[in-house]
Amino acid sequence: MKKVLIIQGNPIEDSYGSKLAEVYAKGAAESGAEVRELVLARMDFDPNLSGGYKGKQPLEPDLQEAQELISWADHMVFVYPNWWGGMPALLKGFIDRVFLPGFAFKYRRNSPLPEQLLKGKTARLIVTMDSPNVYYRFYLGQPGHQMMKHSILKFCGVGKVHATNITQLRKMPEASRKQWLERVHRLGRKLA
Repeated sequence: MKKVLIIQGNPIEDSYGSKLAEVYAKGAAESGAEVRELVLARMDFDPNLSGGYKGKQPLEPDLQEAQELISWADHMVFVYPNWWGGMPALLKGFIDRVFLPGFAFKYRRNSPLPEQLLKGKTARLIVTMDSPNVYYRFYLGQPGHQMMKHSILKFCGVGKVHATNITQLRKMPEASRKQWLERVHRLGRKLA
């Protein structure tokens, strides 16, 4: 049985992103997967990594649970809006606090590359944005996706990382929003 962790990274709890996370979870459960969810807007933690990696900032209970769930999961699904070309500050703070050395990666002596501690996992990004896809992809170069895929997830050993862009959300008619919910439900059923 595949273990799926959905991380809802929108700081606005009742958002279109929450509906996307819900339908993905429903689809994954229908496929026989065991599904868990983290809703960052409901979690209690300081998103500021004070002192950087040299500090001794203890993890709050919600972040301890997040690390346990990330370790448990085979497949992680991050659902969040794209703001200013990247993820919301709350999601970035969550990653700063949770994907720590010794948990997600380990520095190696005499090597610029880390030991990757999250090997064997896969991930999907489901990202909403107001920008047109052509603008985000070709003009901007998908900076938020590049950071999530390469600088964070693949750096830590996560294998395949796929992205689904839901663009021009602000102008999207209700019928198109419903179609996207159906598509994301199907992604959950396929565990893609």
